[in-house]
Amino acid sequence: MTAPWATAPQPTDTVEPSAGTVLFLVADTGGGHRAAAAALIEAIGRRYAGRLVAVECDPLGGPSAPTVLRWITRLYGPLIRWAPWLWGTLFHVSNSRAAMRLLRSTLLGLAVGPVGAAFAEHRPVAVVSCHPLTGAAAIRSRAAFGSCAPIVTVVTDLVTLHRAWRNDPVDQLVLAPAATVGRALARHHVVGLPVAGAFATGPPTVAEQARLRRRYGLDRHPFVVLLTGGGEGAGGLARRATALLRRCPDVGIMVLCGRNERLRRRLEAVADRHAGRLVVCGFVDDMADRLRCADVVVTKAGPGTIAEATCCGIPLILTSHLPGQERGNTEYVVEAGAGRRAPTVATLVREVTRLRHDPLALARFRSASAALGRPHAASSIAALIADAVGMHDGAR
Repeated sequence: MTAPWATAPQPTDTVEPSAGTVLFLVADTGGGHRAAAAALIEAIGRRYAGRLVAVECDPLGGPSAPTVLRWITRLYGPLIRWAPWLWGTLFHVSNSRAAMRLLRSTLLGLAVGPVGAAFAEHRPVAVVSCHPLTGAAAIRSRAAFGSCAPIVTVVTDLVTLHRAWRNDPVDQLVLAPAATVGRALARHHVVGLPVAGAFATGPPTVAEQARLRRRYGLDRHPFVVLLTGGGEGAGGLARRATALLRRCPDVGIMVLCGRNERLRRRLEAVADRHAGRLVVCGFVDDMADRLRCADVVVTKAGPGTIAEATCCGIPLILTSHLPGQERGNTEYVVEAGAGRRAPTVATLVREVTRLRHDPLALARFRSASAALGRPHAASSIAALIADAVGMHDGAR
């Protein structure tokens, strides 16, 4: 019987009796950690069906995680929406070897229970940590069970890495090309952030974009803007969406609110007064198509959204970033020519208006965005995991 904090092994057409289990450690602080794990699980299922099966475990916020960890995890969304400065303070205060040593011996020690239970039930042949605060629990659980399963940490930040990502002596560390590590790290691999296979088809054709706009009810508009604030719907989306509705009359707008139900209800009331111009959604499972539907994506500088948008060749207008972990992301995109910075509503309206009426500039942004994309990163990381357990199937 599968424990409530872990998903069952992912189904495949035929699973060999000797198939090995890969344990993925995730947490719902934002949407990027789970999205990265889902992309890797998909890639493993595609390349190693019947030989490797995947199990997810959320030792920080899952139903059987300790109450204090669940409580802290639930604070993440409200914190980054209402007090990002406080999040930045916590990031910097904890970003040291001494702070991580203290956390590892106190709060993070509570995650060992759920991870150890996953080890006991599934006896994984490999562990993949997609969250900076789960690596220590994996190492302690492996030692407790006398396992030799390799532990692979997949970093889901683009540029600025918290000490937690590189604090634990894992066997493999997978980084994005722009990641700043401060010093050379043993056994690290520069690959990229994993994205789902749906993003691997690249930028849309004109016909594909027209078809997608018809699907989402935005085909009457010559220019479409997608606004998103990651899994928490952060970044002042309501204020920006209403400004675009008011000052860019020929632009269609889609807003993805994530798990921010308050924002969704507020914008749905606005959409009722702007029939056909504003599409409002919560979490979606067709993000690749929604990105390809748009001419530009307006977002905070979240690493997952940047990785997905660049795989689709969509220009970015970056409105904000979380202090600390997202600090370098805006510069990374802007310096590559894949987007622009728009910290105020007035700047956002000006940038959208400029791109709406300058197709050559829009084309340059699209090309630069596509050049940053790493659409096959998940497949490469899946091969790395398979190599770590002695399963070789060709070049990455």
